[in-house]
Amino acid sequence: MTVATSWSTAVTLPEGPYPDVAVEAQLRFDTASPYAVCLAFPPLGEDDGARWTFARELLDRGQHAPTGCGDVTVSPGPEGRVLITLRSPSARAVISVPAEVVAAFLLDSFRLVPAGTEAAHLDIDAALARLLP
Repeated sequence: MTVATSWSTAVTLPEGPYPDVAVEAQLRFDTASPYAVCLAFPPLGEDDGARWTFARELLDRGQHAPTGCGDVTVSPGPEGRVLITLRSPSARAVISVPAEVVAAFLLDSFRLVPAGTEAAHLDIDAALARLLP
């Protein structure tokens, strides 16, 4: 059985054309993927909008110091914010999330799966069954 937590919040895109306009987003964690978190826009449904999945550890470390390379980086931002930078080959977006939301979301996720116990929550047999006919 998997258990999930999600936090909806208003974020901004400080480098976008409307840096002060809030956009609804959602941070998600599911024990079935204990190493990952998801940032979704808009938080309507599983198949709607855009979703980025990246390491929970990256979000945790990035709230205190700049971390990450490649497609996703996370760093503390100004005025109690955490900046998540998402990159694709053709675009870049900086998402500004309230730091207290990130901290509370991570606290919930670490209650569900404490750091260092992620491997115990993986269902290797199910993963192999999906890969092998």
